Amino acid sequence: MIMYMYKENRNSDILCITNRKLCQEDFFTRIRKIAAAHPAAIVLREKDLSEREYIDFAEKILNICREQDTACILHSFPEAALELGCDSIHLPLPVLMKMERRQRQRFRVLGASCHSVEEAKMAEKLGCTYLTAGHIFETECKKGLPGRGLDFLNRVCSDVSVPVYAIGGISPANISKIKETGAAGACMMSGFMTCESPGDYLRDFKRQE
Repeated sequence: MIMYMYKENRNSDILCITNRKLCQEDFFTRIRKIAAAHPAAIVLREKDLSEREYIDFAEKILNICREQDTACILHSFPEAALELGCDSIHLPLPVLMKMERRQRQRFRVLGASCHSVEEAKMAEKLGCTYLTAGHIFETECKKGLPGRGLDFLNRVCSDVSVPVYAIGGISPANISKIKETGAAGACMMSGFMTCESPGDYLRDFKRQE
């Protein structure tokens, strides 16, 4: 399970999802600050990159995370992750469904993005050690689309046995409601990419739980 992260950092249940386009400073400088704050893990998303470009980015991010003793989960390119010696990957469910079982089993940490209870059950059946569920609240990333809500998150958490991380419109003001559903934690993107201090940002979540 993704719980191995808590052996490295038992003080956070917040996953950082990256988006370099939101950064107001050098992306790698920002990642170093986030890694030093020790979220549960950093998920290197950056979906617009080609696989070759992603490998170049991932190699640098993995080195930063190792230096800071912070878990890093790669995204989208399973073969690239294995090439880099990383056994943690997060995938869109359609990509996960196309992978052969032996390929999925090469990953110690395997996550997928789910948008329904049925997708969550499928992800667990395919061997996911954790999943993300959303979007829960309205968010600028999904402008105009209503959130699926806390009842949806509660159903997902009740119907799978792996840790569930909520995504979409999460903030320190509503994290306690997220945790009440049984979710293991939450995913944050824009907050991490734009906040003044990632350490203070994580402490804000901790104070509100």
